[in-house]
Amino acid sequence: METLETLSDKLDTTGDIQSIVRTMKALSAVSIRQYEQAADAVASYAKTIDMGLTAILHDRRAGGLSLPHTGSTDADVAGLIVIGSDRGLCGRYNETVARAAVDCINDRTAVLGVIGARAAARLEAQRHKADRLFLLPGSVAGMTPMVGRVIVEIESWMRERGVETVNVVHNRREGRSRAVPTSSAVLPIASEDLQQLADARWPGPGLPFFRMDRDRLLSWLVRERLFVLLYRALAEALASEHATRLAAMQSAERNIKERREDLTSDYRRKRQETITREMLDVISGFEAVSGSDD
Repeated sequence: METLETLSDKLDTTGDIQSIVRTMKALSAVSIRQYEQAADAVASYAKTIDMGLTAILHDRRAGGLSLPHTGSTDADVAGLIVIGSDRGLCGRYNETVARAAVDCINDRTAVLGVIGARAAARLEAQRHKADRLFLLPGSVAGMTPMVGRVIVEIESWMRERGVETVNVVHNRREGRSRAVPTSSAVLPIASEDLQQLADARWPGPGLPFFRMDRDRLLSWLVRERLFVLLYRALAEALASEHATRLAAMQSAERNIKERREDLTSDYRRKRQETITREMLDVISGFEAVSGSDD
């Protein structure tokens, strides 16, 4: 049977947990906004890269050259990047992205890179061990070097393993809290996208002049486009992770509030019972003393 002291300790513990949950809710809400702003910011850079590609494709066309070959989407050797989570308290987030990744793995998938230890563990449990594991950055500031390391790894796959096609699988925020898995190709640039860029009208009166070797410049622009796609995917994944965690914390807060109300009710009832019992003891003792005096 619970005592007043036990109920009081439980109320204190519940209050401490409630404070932690509120703090985590606030951190997740702030993080969602930061990662969404990062995704919006890189969109402007993406437009700059596309304009650069449009300029060089127009220059190639003026020189009588065809569209460049950036890789084959039907290549026999492909790579897959999966973005998961390193932290918990985000429900089925990693299970969802791991299931989507398994659906994308086929006979062409020669190398598997995973960002996030928990997603890597999920995939390994399904007999898909990561060839390269990356740990997620803890803030927006760590995203750029993180993406840089992934690009270096992809370039290594291309040199050493003959990889031409690279896809990325990650969760994307849908609504306020739902994380929906999505898959997209980051390499090579699809021929229809190249054609669209080549057909795009230049906004100025004349094309920009460049001194760098045309092929080197094209290679650099393709690399920067890869950076933009990976950065955006990482930002969307981190925003969806924190949105999922925020939803979990909101649910936990409701449960804690209900539990605290139950404990408060039990505590008050127990306290009233204790007071009543002590008063009865006092009355019984007084009557006993009064009877003995007679």
